[in-house]
Amino acid sequence: MALGKDYEPPIGPLEVFLIEIVIYMAMWMYNDYLASLLSLILTCISFMILLVSLGVELIEKSRVPRWYYYFMAASVLAPVLSGLVYYFISGELNWVVNPFF
Repeated sequence: MALGKDYEPPIGPLEVFLIEIVIYMAMWMYNDYLASLLSLILTCISFMILLVSLGVELIEKSRVPRWYYYFMAASVLAPVLSGLVYYFISGELNWVVNPFF
């Protein structure tokens, strides 16, 4: 199914960003070690996809809509922001603390 030029997704980038923040914050509250690993991995993957997409767009114009780049930017920023919020709220990462002291 080909999407037309005027296609708009059912939810916007802001809603996707807020949903991702809620999911990542729940993950940070549940297990900060797992959340830090997944946040690092998913942020790197999303950032590299965004860089490749922007690089290809600079070389040759495509018909990729602008909202795609907003979704990708939200996917890069959401784990970073939720990790920073968790760190400032809790004050530490439990898996970094040495249990023998």
